[in-house]
Amino acid sequence: MKLILASASESRARILQAAAVPFEAVPAAIDETAIKTEFLSRGDEPGSVAAQLAEAKALQISRAHAGTLVLGADQVLLFEGELVSKCENMAAARQLLARLRGKKHSLISALALAEEGRIVWSHVDTATLRMRTFGDGFLESYLSREGERLLAGVGCYRLEGMGAQLFETVEGDYFSILGLPLLPLLAELRRKGVIAS
Repeated sequence: MKLILASASESRARILQAAAVPFEAVPAAIDETAIKTEFLSRGDEPGSVAAQLAEAKALQISRAHAGTLVLGADQVLLFEGELVSKCENMAAARQLLARLRGKKHSLISALALAEEGRIVWSHVDTATLRMRTFGDGFLESYLSREGERLLAGVGCYRLEGMGAQLFETVEGDYFSILGLPLLPLLAELRRKGVIAS
C-alpha cells in the first residue's frame, strides 16, 4: 500500500527517508489555529488537541487520495499550563527561549493514519524536557547560528542540531521529540504491508 505524509515538515520527511520508508509528501492545508481554539474552548487536554490536528491533516488528504494510507502528524508544546504555538519571527523565538530556560516543558507528539477518509490508527506520546539556565550570550549565538529554520519547530529548537546544547535533561523518545514517534509507526506500517515485516 502507498503511504502519503500529509505534512511539509522536513524533519518528519528526513526521519521516514532515513528509516527507508517509501512515501510521498502531500502537505495538508488546515486551519490549525481554529482547531486548537475549538478544542481548547471545550476544555480538551493538550494531547487531545495534538491528536485532533494530526487526524484533521490525515483525513483531509485521505479524502482526495483513494487507495492510499495517509499519515498526519502534529506536535504541541505545553509550558506552565499553556499551549505554546510556533513563533512567527526571531524576536518571538528569543522571547520563548528566554521563558523556557531553566524550566521544564512537555512536547506532545501525535500521529494518525487515515484510509478511505477514516482514521484507522492513532498514537500520542509525551516527552519532558528541561532547559539549562543558559546566558544571554549563548542565546544570541544560538539564534544567530540556527537562524529562521528554528521557526519551523514549536519550541524553536532542533534537538538533532545545536539545540541539544540548550538542555539539561530529556525524558522521552528521541523520535517523538523530533515530531514523529517512529517505532510505533513502523510497527503499524509493517502490519499494513507498507514496509516488509
